Amino acid sequence: MVKQPDIVDYSVLKHVNFPTDIRSLNSAELNTLAQEIRELIIHTVASCGGHLAASLGTVELTLALHYVFNTSRDKIIWDVGHQAYAHKIITGRKNDFKGLRKQNGISGFPRREESPYDVFNVGHSGTSISAAAGLTEAACLKGDKHKIIAVIGDGSMTSGMAFEGLNWVGDRKKNMIIILNDNEMSISSNVGAMSSYLNRVMTGHKITTLKADIKRFLNSIPGIGGDMIKFAQKIEEILKTMMVPGALFEEMGFTYVGPLEGHRLDYLIKTFENIREMTGPVLVHVITQKGKGYSFAEQNPPSYHGVAPFNVETGQVIASSPDIPTYTRVFGEALVKLARNNSRIVAITAAMCEGTGLNPFSREFPNRFYDVGIAEQHAVTFAAGLATEGFIPVVAIYSTFLQRAYDQIVHDVCLQKLPVVFAIDRGGLVGEDGATHQGLLDYSYLRSIPNIVVMAPGNENELQHMLKTAIDCGRPVSLRYPRGKGIGVPLDAELKNIEIGKGAVVRNGTDLAILAVGSTVNPALAAADRLAADGLRIKVINARFVKPLDDDLILKTAAEMSAMITVEENMLHGGFGSAVLELLAEKNITGIRMKRLGIPDEFVKHATQAEQRSRYGIDAEGIIRAIREMLAG
Repeated sequence: MVKQPDIVDYSVLKHVNFPTDIRSLNSAELNTLAQEIRELIIHTVASCGGHLAASLGTVELTLALHYVFNTSRDKIIWDVGHQAYAHKIITGRKNDFKGLRKQNGISGFPRREESPYDVFNVGHSGTSISAAAGLTEAACLKGDKHKIIAVIGDGSMTSGMAFEGLNWVGDRKKNMIIILNDNEMSISSNVGAMSSYLNRVMTGHKITTLKADIKRFLNSIPGIGGDMIKFAQKIEEILKTMMVPGALFEEMGFTYVGPLEGHRLDYLIKTFENIREMTGPVLVHVITQKGKGYSFAEQNPPSYHGVAPFNVETGQVIASSPDIPTYTRVFGEALVKLARNNSRIVAITAAMCEGTGLNPFSREFPNRFYDVGIAEQHAVTFAAGLATEGFIPVVAIYSTFLQRAYDQIVHDVCLQKLPVVFAIDRGGLVGEDGATHQGLLDYSYLRSIPNIVVMAPGNENELQHMLKTAIDCGRPVSLRYPRGKGIGVPLDAELKNIEIGKGAVVRNGTDLAILAVGSTVNPALAAADRLAADGLRIKVINARFVKPLDDDLILKTAAEMSAMITVEENMLHGGFGSAVLELLAEKNITGIRMKRLGIPDEFVKHATQAEQRSRYGIDAEGIIRAIREMLAG
């Protein structure tokens, strides 16, 4: 790994701390600054991981926005925040950037508590336009004149929420700017010297003033002026439809500008200066390249979207324990195996084919694979439609993103008892991405829904069998598994069904019982093994199911023990432990001491998964500590 340069090694960046510092720079200095910011981002992400490709693609765009607009009085709202590293660097966090995504360091996403330049917390896609609309309306109510700018990527524009926001903003006709950062659309062929020149000219004061003057003149002509304007507008609409890629946005009420070359600072600055003086809603279409300035990321942007620490010189991720597969990989391979023998299995993801392990499935069964884009609500109801016709949809979505489709899970899947399998990746603590990405709510929000089975494997081999169980059971199922590698158990070649609602005793004992579910089963076993050296006999149950619970096993254990601990990687409110307490209360079981281990009523900040588990006492050390306290009391 190449050593990260110190800030003092950068000729221009070392003098830049806030946006005011860049506004005195000349063109050459700005371009040097862009190069130095890219170098800092590359070396920092190589060290600590993060979202590389998107942030490399928006360096010039970020500099141009802060150069032209009076931030932080003018407000920039970033969609998702994957692209906001340059923004962080030039807004007072340059010296803290080395702590990106580390415990007690700065977040990988814009955070209001971090900086006045971060005006809205983000992490999920498609929110920027609606948030900016709210800020725009607030400015109008308060009589403020500052500019509101939403920056959204082309991928996020597939979100239904983004179109809801566009519809609202276009109809309200308030002053607001939307930057469409396009790094994939074929429309990029329109980018060039002529296109850039025309955009700079057409947004200029002279042209806009001339258009207004002509309109006023035509209106003054008695009898025919209004008809002439309408005729001119019709001609303009026809031409735009044939030649202008932004015709859709124009129809929605926006002034469309673009496409612009997103890596030409001089073009961007001049055009933004013109746009700054325009009124009404404006959409600026900017073409950028993901991974710009780092060849490995340019050639393979998906692999460098969210990347683990890597070697800068080779681009290779620094791997550990390569012999142990991830839960994601085990899921993907098991699904392919099952699909070979069942043509009714289809797979659906929301712009996360690689991240959810569905690449092998998409290659082997292209006609049974659907990537619906960033549209989780659509994904779930689309799956429900397929299920009504006899197919078995497996919807693979990260836990944090499935939250967005709660209504569809309730009304379109569970109400109809449709056999949709929710393969919930990144369930539990996910580490460095922080509060917006932790998958800590699914046990709670899913177990409240009638007709759904909620289960979680204790290891990667059990995941395989649970996937087969979910596909075969003919009802809605949530199968939740964690981020990262398995625990290293052998994988069975033949898959079998697990009885719904039945847990398993994985270690016998008489002094205390641990009821663990999902990723907490292995640390519970480790805790029991270590306590055995002290003569304590700890019973460990792999609950397997959050819903339905194994009532018989839990009640039998409660009758035999004086104390029980539940352990889960989920919020305590409404989670697995709550379900166990509800069962005991319903059965009037009162003669047992209970303790629940899990996540308290707070959002979890970024740190490593190990650090997070230690903090909340759900690793082996935390479980041991809780047991000792219970037995001592």
